[in-house]
Amino acid sequence: MSNSAVRLGVGTRVVFDGELLEVAELHAGPLGTETVLRSCRGQGGIVRIALQDLLTSRRASLTADTAGGVSADDPGDPADVVLSAMSESERAIIGERAAHVREVLTGYRSGAEELAAADEPRPSYDVRHTLTARYEAKAAELNVSLRTIKQWVTDFRQHGEVGLARGAVSRQKPLGLVDERWVETALEVMIEHTDQSRPSRAMVINRTNARVAARYGLDVVKQPSRATAYRILEQLENRHPTFRLSTKRNRDIAERPDGVYGKLRPTRPGEYLLMDTTRLDVFALDPVTLRWVQAELTIGMDWYTRCVTGVRVTPVSTKSVDAVSVLYQAYRPRPAGKDWPAHAVWPEHGVPRSVLIDVDAIEGPIVGAAGPAIVPETIVIDHGKIYVSEHLTSVCQRMGISIQPARLRTGRDKGPVERFFRTIREDLLQVLPGYKGPDVHSRGLDPESEAFFYLDELEAIIREWVAVVYHRRPHDSLIDPHVPGLRMSPAQMFEHGIARAGYIEAPRDPDLAYEFLKAEFRKVQHYGVDFDNRRYNGPALNPYRNMASPYTGKAKGRWPIHYDPDDITRAYFRDPETREWHTLMWEHAPSMEMPLSEDALQFARKLAASKYTYPDDRLAVADLLERWNLGLGSTLAERRMALRLSREDAVLDRDETQDEVTTLPSVARVLATADPPAADDPDTTLDETDPETGDDDDEDELDEFATDFYADALEDA
Repeated sequence: MSNSAVRLGVGTRVVFDGELLEVAELHAGPLGTETVLRSCRGQGGIVRIALQDLLTSRRASLTADTAGGVSADDPGDPADVVLSAMSESERAIIGERAAHVREVLTGYRSGAEELAAADEPRPSYDVRHTLTARYEAKAAELNVSLRTIKQWVTDFRQHGEVGLARGAVSRQKPLGLVDERWVETALEVMIEHTDQSRPSRAMVINRTNARVAARYGLDVVKQPSRATAYRILEQLENRHPTFRLSTKRNRDIAERPDGVYGKLRPTRPGEYLLMDTTRLDVFALDPVTLRWVQAELTIGMDWYTRCVTGVRVTPVSTKSVDAVSVLYQAYRPRPAGKDWPAHAVWPEHGVPRSVLIDVDAIEGPIVGAAGPAIVPETIVIDHGKIYVSEHLTSVCQRMGISIQPARLRTGRDKGPVERFFRTIREDLLQVLPGYKGPDVHSRGLDPESEAFFYLDELEAIIREWVAVVYHRRPHDSLIDPHVPGLRMSPAQMFEHGIARAGYIEAPRDPDLAYEFLKAEFRKVQHYGVDFDNRRYNGPALNPYRNMASPYTGKAKGRWPIHYDPDDITRAYFRDPETREWHTLMWEHAPSMEMPLSEDALQFARKLAASKYTYPDDRLAVADLLERWNLGLGSTLAERRMALRLSREDAVLDRDETQDEVTTLPSVARVLATADPPAADDPDTTLDETDPETGDDDDEDELDEFATDFYADALEDA
């Protein structure tokens, strides 16, 4: 029987650097056992080499007549590969066959006299008989040929028990006996369609046959049958998807790197903050026109803990100020809902409950937070315009945050946040009215008509679901290698990370919100500040009127003015001497009782220019509000402006806000926190319609409802 060792001594022949040598001497040296090699012909010099190098070096190899034992160059598979590929019944057959071989060789089925059975050795297999006689007895017993028994014994002696199974486990080519040139050509045709529309299998087969004939000649490469060709394409589909998935998904797979995948590995909370935006798979309701509208969700997620630190839902599209708002929430979490369960509310600044603090040392009331405050060191973003904008990059520079762009079209660089989008779709959005599915193939008949929640309500639902469900549910990816089998929730992982890092970072500036606003450099005139044909003024500008600023370069002589694009009724100025922030009011702001966005003002100016000869901003804004109050804002741009104005929450919360969305019966039904309202509940009469007439309200009642709604639809909450 072979073993893993090789017999090596004086006279053993080896091939060293292409020359046939033999071992002349073995002796102990300073580096272990050394061998002395000399030429078999008695010519040439002597080579001294360590025994370990002789056996393992690629420069030396044993000749075929002296090599033995197990080697990596053996054509057969290792014993564990052969035996593990067999079923239990096949293993039993091989074990029984090995017992017969051992009985032929030793007289005992176990191979040892100490483990002999009661009737062993049997007379026919007594070792006093010749080996040939025992061969013949076993052949007669098993009703096989004498040659088969001899082959079993030979295989058993060379390879052990696994030698009897080498014939039972066969290996074959995955693609069968089809010519490799045809297979390579078919794969070449499939790769060419990576950036093209999806082809049919029949077309790929026809092109492959034509290309093979043109490249190698007619009848040189045997073409497979139609059924075999389809089977080959199914196998090649795993290597280069072409037919089964969408063409966009096929392109993503084709762009995967060939090497080993790598990724950033966070070691503590706040090291990496993932930010991304996605189109929500549910329609929201336009509070101005009562029509459906598409919404986008922007979130910030701490990579180490998977805690969602910022959430913002925007109508139609997302702007850079929305991304900055999400980043700001990582410093100052939004207040928790007043009806949230106690376990979903985080203490002030998101400090975990396991950290002991002196409550008396905190100034002012302790307000429950909707999530943890995790100050990021690096944000991981894609190449969207809102993330590479000057607004976001300047804020990151001011806060000392590094920016790590993800690779183009590489979603796995932000894998946790992409997985979160799928989780929120499957666990929350699909149970809400107005759900439209992930693609057009999954869309219902008319999901737009089912849109029920306003944008601010939808954002409140998402925030509560994150706090109540997502942060408290164990994740398979949140593990501690030192505690195998333990799966932690994001909240538990945050406490684990704080204990591991030993510190937290909390913002100390009460005016931190102003740092996240957009900044523009303007001159301070005697009448105030000109800002895109708008004039702002305030007492804080008195010491600096008609004075040049100390800034140089692009902003030479001008002062930084901060503003919110969603509320241009005011701007903000920081006194360079006292470092205090001051509010500058727009000259037309007193005539308004609501915020006005920059986009809305530009649109109002265009409308007024087409209607009046000498329009001004006051007249333009008045006409715009009248147009919206009458429900005439029907274009996509107008709806987006009105939606952003109708939001009850500002971009950057500086005051406590009350969230009463969870008290709505509709939200309670979705979140399963209360029983559905009764049929006579007045809150449900809005959706009840007559199946024949469509609506049982007369026109006068509808007009009265519309007038009352639009009268206060755009008031500032």
